[in-house]
Amino acid sequence: MAKDIIIALITVASVGLIAGIMLAIVSHLFKVKEDERVAKIREALPGVNCGACGYRGCDDYAAAVAEGTAEPNLCIPGAEATASELSEILGVEIKKVDKLTAFVHCHGNCEATEKKAEYSGIKTCKAAAMLYGGPNSCTYGCIGYGDCAKVCPSGLICIKDGIAHIDARACLGCGLCAKTCPKHIISLVPKTSATVVMCSSKDKGADARKLCKNACIGCKKCEKNCEAGAITVTDNLAHIDREKCTNCGKCAEVCPTKCIREFIL
Repeated sequence: MAKDIIIALITVASVGLIAGIMLAIVSHLFKVKEDERVAKIREALPGVNCGACGYRGCDDYAAAVAEGTAEPNLCIPGAEATASELSEILGVEIKKVDKLTAFVHCHGNCEATEKKAEYSGIKTCKAAAMLYGGPNSCTYGCIGYGDCAKVCPSGLICIKDGIAHIDARACLGCGLCAKTCPKHIISLVPKTSATVVMCSSKDKGADARKLCKNACIGCKKCEKNCEAGAITVTDNLAHIDREKCTNCGKCAEVCPTKCIREFIL
């Protein structure tokens, strides 16, 4: 009886040993080699995980850069310093990084617009927007409850006179505020200089002006005076093509409501 038990134990141990050896061999043969550059690239990234690069986070972007499927200059918060370091790790030429800042396309402050109703629900822009477009007279404008400010990793957004204001000089350009805004009135613009439309209303001119004194009225004066053909008025709102715009400022000069302005740092 004891002999049978010993034989069984030896058999089980032998099978386990053989299985372990086989697993070790298979693991060695089919081992996926990790690219050492991934860790170096990830360490060089700022770790904001903003998604401005087009990937879900810094880990995914690092892997894509190492694989060669993503350019090393897509990290907006890291700017040229990060692009330079990633290019050095990859051994490729350094590419220019456009410095961007978030901008709120709304100038419907307390003096220009008014409340159409009193809102007593959850004080978030997303919640308020679900109730008839929000409490403000212009349903296209900033609600002012600070959803964008809450997600800003650097605390550079404040609410003043009923609308969001962004510290453009210090803004990382991560774009988290733009993704969070339920009205989609925040976009990224060049930090150097840009001509911007400080309105998002698509109402017809007379209606837009009744709801907000600073609204775009779709008069097309900007479009007619733009020599570069960079401005088009569609859906009663002026739109600027950044690639064509020369920042000459003529559109801002003729805008009757001054909703087009030169944005210069």
